[in-house]
Amino acid sequence: MRGRFRAVTQSNRHKRKESWHATKNPDGRWRKYSYEELTARDKTSLDLFWLKDKSLTDLDNLPEPDILAEEIIDNLEAGLASFRQVLGALQKAS
Repeated sequence: MRGRFRAVTQSNRHKRKESWHATKNPDGRWRKYSYEELTARDKTSLDLFWLKDKSLTDLDNLPEPDILAEEIIDNLEAGLASFRQVLGALQKAS
């Protein structure tokens, strides 16, 4: 987990490489925009777009609602456990 956070720290953001490319990797998750590209957009906003989840394109094969609900609960509980670990580390550090 620490490595994931290290990848987006301010101190090394200049080392980040663009993963999006119009032809080679149109699904890349990180793309830089120039100031001109941003201001040329209608209603200039930093809410550029949502990442598309290709696993949801086949809506006829979704799991049953109770299974989806269980997965959501599991994900939320895992997220809460992570936040509890962060809080514990912060409390130990202070």
